[in-house]
Amino acid sequence: MLGAIIGDIVGSRFEFVEEDNRGKDFAFFTKSCRFTDDSCMTLAIAKALFLCKGDYSKLRQNTISCMQELGRAYPNAGYGYNFYHNWLMSSNPKPYNSYGNGSAMRVSPVAWVAESEEQLKELSLMVTDITHNHPEGIKGAEAIAMGIYLARLGKSKEEIREKLSVYYPILKDKFFTIKSLRGNYGYDFAGGWVTCQGSVPQAIIAFLESENFEDAIRNAVCIGGDSDTIGAMAGSIAEAYYGVSYDMEDRALEYLPEDLKSIYYAFNIIKGKRRNKSE
Repeated sequence: MLGAIIGDIVGSRFEFVEEDNRGKDFAFFTKSCRFTDDSCMTLAIAKALFLCKGDYSKLRQNTISCMQELGRAYPNAGYGYNFYHNWLMSSNPKPYNSYGNGSAMRVSPVAWVAESEEQLKELSLMVTDITHNHPEGIKGAEAIAMGIYLARLGKSKEEIREKLSVYYPILKDKFFTIKSLRGNYGYDFAGGWVTCQGSVPQAIIAFLESENFEDAIRNAVCIGGDSDTIGAMAGSIAEAYYGVSYDMEDRALEYLPEDLKSIYYAFNIIKGKRRNKSE
């Protein structure tokens, strides 16, 4: 979850800013950075899981309540039009067949409480289909959650790639690389860059080609497109694989108001540990 928040904050100042040759040597945290809907909704799911106290029978209900609560408390965080007007502010929110990447940007907390792949898939679906009930929206969220879960278990990048290639076969394409994406990916009039199928594989490859946590975020941001969300997705897997330094954690949390920080700290009480590869 911390990785998603950091990726969101770092990528926030690049969202909708299209540059032909954006490098990887940009300043990581600046005064222009902020948390967006990615962090807000991630923390909403974290709160919903915390409130369940291990009994996930009411997870859907809790997630709806927490997402509406935090979303309405921070209405200017950058939500999509349909989500904001037709779901977040609705007195009777219903799923709207979305396959936008909002499902995958917020899913990371479930991967830290799941105790099996089966439970991971169940929890991912429960926090996703309340809004994104399109198969691509469900698949995108599950793929990111699975990547985090496998990284938590200490699986190798080769094992993670193999598993996630079931969701997105393009991950096995030797020409699908960060180098190939730079200058050839980003805004398109059809809106593909903000869909799960148009951004989740890009986030995964940003992690797979990274050398450390920070490098995964830099990979995600340098390709352009929906930078905060791609950063959040890549960062969420990278956190589970590499871990995050205390200094970077402290720096990122400075961008969050106290109520959101309190959710973060509360979730850490129930958050599972990242297992070392030697275990």
